[in-house]
Formats: sequence, structure tokens, C-alpha cells
Amino acid sequence: MLIQIVLHTPGWVWGLFAALIAVGLSQVRDRALSPLRIAILPLAMVALSLSGVLTAFGHFPLALGGWAAGLGIALTFARSLVAVRGARWLADSQTVHVPGSWLPLALIVALFMIKYAAGVNLAMHPALATDATFAATCSLAYGLFSGLFLARGLGLRAVASQRQGVAAA
Repeated sequence: MLIQIVLHTPGWVWGLFAALIAVGLSQVRDRALSPLRIAILPLAMVALSLSGVLTAFGHFPLALGGWAAGLGIALTFARSLVAVRGARWLADSQTVHVPGSWLPLALIVALFMIKYAAGVNLAMHPALATDATFAATCSLAYGLFSGLFLARGLGLRAVASQRQGVAAA
């Protein structure tokens, strides 16, 4: 059955997965990022996860609440887990040096797999779109993983903001 699921997956899904893997692999090497670039990936992941909730479950309040709860939990309790150790402000280039990490790739793959599994289950059992437990669980997972991206991005923005403030004073 797993082979049938993979064979019936549209080609664009695998193209998207390859692109996401490439983005994740780009996070493995050290790089210098502007404050604007720091915001792009976390905001994209939050938008994609919310889009996943809305596409799968519409405006089902329990799904939206699960997503918001997951996002809030990640931002409240997991910031230290995803903090980028060794990040530093580079005043000469007005960028943040971000050490390479495998964490973004792991988060990207996890978020993709959750969305893929939800899509497969919904395709096989459309009634799950109105199942409160399924909607809340999937949405909570979307919110948690995108919240981890956002928490990481906010931590990097804080490095930039603190240093920019010091330089201005």
C-alpha cells in the first residue's frame, strides 16, 4: 500500500520536497544573513503551515485553535531548544553570522512529512476533514513545527536588534 501511495503522489509534491531539502541543506553551512533574510524562512514556514490547516480543515475552529496553540507552545517553551548558539552581529556588513545547523533541515522534513501524512489520510478518508481529533492533532503539529522556525528566527532577530541598538548608541 505504501508503494501505491507514493506512486499516486503528484509529481509537484516531490519537486516541492526536493526544493525544501535544498533549502534545508543550505542551512547546514555558516552564512551571513541580513535581518530581512532572517525573517523569510520562518515566516514562509508559518504561512505554509497555516495554509495547510486552512486547506485541509477550512475555518474549523478546533483546527485553527490547535494551530495557534502549537505555535504558542513552541514560542513559549521551546525558544532555548532552537536558539542559534554562536550567532553574532557583524557590524561591518550589517548582517548576522549564523553558524550552520542541521536543525532547520530536520524541522523542514518533519513539517513536510506531517503535511504529506495528513494529505494522504484525507485523500483516503475525506471524512477526517471534519474529525475533531484528527484536525486538532494535525493542526497542533503544524503549529508546533512552524513555531519552532519562528522561535529560531526571533532569536536571530534579537541578536541583530541588540547589536544594532548598541551600534546606534
